[in-house]
Amino acid sequence: MKLATTYLGFKLRTPLVPSASPLSEDIDNIKRMEDAGASAVVFHSLFEEQLHREHHELHYYLEQGAESYPEALSYFSEPAEFKVGPEAYLEHIAKAKAAVNIPIIGSLNGTTFGGWMRYARQIEQAGANALELNIYNVPTDSDRSADDIETDYLTIVASVKAQLNIPVAVKLSPYFTNLARFARSLDRNGANALVLFNRFYQPDIELETLEISPNLLLSTPMAMRLPMRWIALLYSRIGANLAATSGIHRATDALKMLMAGADVTMLCSVLLRRGIDHIRVIEREMREWMEEHEYESVEQLKGSMSQKNCPDPSAFERAQYMRALSTYPRASV
Repeated sequence: MKLATTYLGFKLRTPLVPSASPLSEDIDNIKRMEDAGASAVVFHSLFEEQLHREHHELHYYLEQGAESYPEALSYFSEPAEFKVGPEAYLEHIAKAKAAVNIPIIGSLNGTTFGGWMRYARQIEQAGANALELNIYNVPTDSDRSADDIETDYLTIVASVKAQLNIPVAVKLSPYFTNLARFARSLDRNGANALVLFNRFYQPDIELETLEISPNLLLSTPMAMRLPMRWIALLYSRIGANLAATSGIHRATDALKMLMAGADVTMLCSVLLRRGIDHIRVIEREMREWMEEHEYESVEQLKGSMSQKNCPDPSAFERAQYMRALSTYPRASV
């Protein structure tokens, strides 16, 4: 049974890739991922916004009261000597590269054009085999057009790609006016892969304290429907690889994504819930299903149920809306 696939130019043993999560913050966890059968690992993101916040907080605390006691200025080193930059993240990549033999994919979330360029170069220099651009942006300026926002994305991707020698993936949200057109534009601007989709964590309101609180909810298998639809629509229409993420908890979820046209299936919530060793379970069950249904390889089933190849291409479009409604069981009066 051949589970091998190709992603970002790498021949991977299976399509099972742990996506960016806190699990990759520990080298032992990364070793366990490799032992459990992960074919590559996407690192947790380096957030430029967090680096800026830490830098400003350091300046604030170092300067508190210094104007009252000038001699206090000599008590502390210059801020540049404190590690408020990406050093720890870059060192972690280097250690992971030395510890495992599978590809290490860095992840970057920038907030400024200079930050995207600077940190992308540093992640490559640290030894990452590839880079995933986690463009996590919630547009709030009502004066900016959709075209302005898409141009920003394309500029970042083309500029990062032009200065790096490693492959570049782009992790997207589904919130674009015409995702098919935008995906093609990203492909033409050098993206080696598209990762569908980024999950925007929505804030909640605490009624008792009247505060806005972050609310992290792990995905469920239902979340896979949206990326599966768009992977099926994009398959064979662009040259970039397609990575499926969000809602993949079972072997059947991974198989469906591959049939839609994904090159790899990324795991996060299921590993946080059930542990890293669950990668073994998913791989074993994938092999069992493929053997039972007489598939010899991942390549044989890849894209077989995409819009291009499925028996009913309209199934991925609005034409199915009325059919879905008509099949819903009606409650008796």
